[in-house]
Amino acid sequence: MKPLKEMTKEELLAMKESLSAEYKEAQSKGLKLDMSRGKPGKAQLDLSLPLLEALSAKDEMMASNGMDVRNYGVLDGIPEAKLLMAEMMDTTPEHIVVFGNASLNIMYDTVARGMITGFLGETPWCKLDKVKFLCPVPGYDRHFAITEHFGIEMINIPLNSDGPDMDMVEEYVNNDPAVKGIWCVPKYANPTGISYSDEVVKRFANLKPAAKDFRIFWDNAYCIHHLYENQQDEILDIISECEKAGNPDMVFEFGSTSKVSFPGAGIAAFASSVANIEDMKKSMTVQTIGHDKMNQLRHVKFFKNRAGLDAHMMKHAALMRPKFEAVLKVLNDELGELEIGTWIVPRGGYFISFNAMEGCAKAIVQKCKEAGVVMTGAGATYPYKNDPMDSNIRIAPSFPTPEEMAEAAKLFVLCVKLVSVEKLLEA
Repeated sequence: MKPLKEMTKEELLAMKESLSAEYKEAQSKGLKLDMSRGKPGKAQLDLSLPLLEALSAKDEMMASNGMDVRNYGVLDGIPEAKLLMAEMMDTTPEHIVVFGNASLNIMYDTVARGMITGFLGETPWCKLDKVKFLCPVPGYDRHFAITEHFGIEMINIPLNSDGPDMDMVEEYVNNDPAVKGIWCVPKYANPTGISYSDEVVKRFANLKPAAKDFRIFWDNAYCIHHLYENQQDEILDIISECEKAGNPDMVFEFGSTSKVSFPGAGIAAFASSVANIEDMKKSMTVQTIGHDKMNQLRHVKFFKNRAGLDAHMMKHAALMRPKFEAVLKVLNDELGELEIGTWIVPRGGYFISFNAMEGCAKAIVQKCKEAGVVMTGAGATYPYKNDPMDSNIRIAPSFPTPEEMAEAAKLFVLCVKLVSVEKLLEA
């Protein structure tokens, strides 16, 4: 089939009539499928059920430092949990603080500390006239929600195939003291699935910020979330690269086992310089007496080390891969020749990023919803939910079964075709 843009008006009208009939038939099926968020499916959650038995009432409840994990204390996590999370995040234990069940909490609290107390003696952001954050787009909606919540101005930075547009990043960071941070998902990015190149990571580490309290918010959420055993992206360790560049305090890294063990009951970690960690602890000592050390010990007993984490994630990959491949096959088969959409084939992570024709994303998502498939809202991958091109749509294949995913993908491409034809007929 030739590209839609090369079709005559008569051909487009005929196609619209045919697609409309298909759409009505799809609506009659009463589908109820959810592709709105990157939630693990039931089979993935079942993989971690033995974790619940990794620590029993008969076990000695002692950490390696002699701490009774049932009691108060240990602000930065038990030593073996710090080591496990350091291995997962490719750093060392002295750079790690282990928190509760989700890295989103840490990110929110870290931005709040910037606002309320400031970092390393710098002026709290709430006392400044203007605070800005750079936002590579498309990006993670919850990142943008945090900075919007605190009234921080967000600036779009285009995300290329190897990472953010570093010319723009350097221009803003090195010259504007109001720029205090940048959101990054450096590996298998949400939603594009791209990973930052070595050059991009090194350019980040060698930034010369106009603001002493500028920080890179490095959300390494998918650091071990590969889809293939023999095709895996690797990125440089930002902590050591910043140390080499003489900027040890410039990065805040975040990670968790939310999509490794249980999303609501994993463990999360913060990685940064010793100076930043000591600064953070000043607030933490007021905020908490310590996080769930029993859960930390449970995770260590279950995973043991990085090799255990990697082996577990290959089990996840075996479940995730067919879902991704089902979507990608439908996209290729149905849209490959029509030139009405582009997408990236990721090697890991949780999403497929689809770019429709300009001005079509909201209409596509709405049509999907009306036929029983719920997707992430169009625009959600941009600050203020405002995609200036109304083009990007995030597809989350993890929650439905492979069969449901294939059916949902077919409905999705049907909606893409129908909306695209209608758009061309309006021109």
